Amino acid sequence: MTRPPRADIDPHRARIARVVSYQVTDRADNDEPISLLTSILDPADAPAAVLAEAYHQRWDHETSNGQLKTHLRGPGRVLRSKSPAMVTQEIYGYLLTHYAISALICQAATEADIDPDQVKFHRTVRILRRRVQDPTAFSP
Repeated sequence: MTRPPRADIDPHRARIARVVSYQVTDRADNDEPISLLTSILDPADAPAAVLAEAYHQRWDHETSNGQLKTHLRGPGRVLRSKSPAMVTQEIYGYLLTHYAISALICQAATEADIDPDQVKFHRTVRILRRRVQDPTAFSP
């Protein structure tokens, strides 16, 4: 739908955008309307379904960032390393640990024949921390 330009908008600052509207069904089977604003104007360049899927994937990425910062490292904790090289190494350590936990979640979910999204990351971290701290969990 094209709307006439508003007189109070500075034409030098105005931008043309495309709005993609779609519905997402939540866990309670309710349809939730989503409106996505994009600068990709031509539907041939990016169909609405592709943009909607990409937006959904973006939130999966944001969730992973939250898992890393909140549940794995801990809220409000800063990196311990003092040199740039050691900060890089510490970040790689967190990323590898996150990957290992995510792979474990996927493996467990596959064996249980459930969606990996149903396995809570923070619960898995708590279980693993308790197991690693258990002296009987690993033999010397």
